[in-house]
Amino acid sequence: MKVEIKKMDYKDAMAAGITDWPVWSKEVSRFDWEYDSEEHCYILEGKVVVETEDGNYEIEAGDYVIFPQGLRCTWDIKSAIRKHYDFK
Repeated sequence: MKVEIKKMDYKDAMAAGITDWPVWSKEVSRFDWEYDSEEHCYILEGKVVVETEDGNYEIEAGDYVIFPQGLRCTWDIKSAIRKHYDFK
């Protein structure tokens, strides 16, 4: 299962309504996670390495990310993260 990442300008995120989504934040930490539904998110601050069976993904501020349903991974948050998120 592949994680999709693309760069997105904050102005474009606002125009798409993404900035109306809830905000989640987390301090530097490491934890396992499994997605029971597809998540779309826009990273506001921070940096994380998401470790999956298909490889590692470095995600940082300005990234728009889609995590597929069923993905099992480990989040290794390198600097405190804040993101807008929406489960589909």
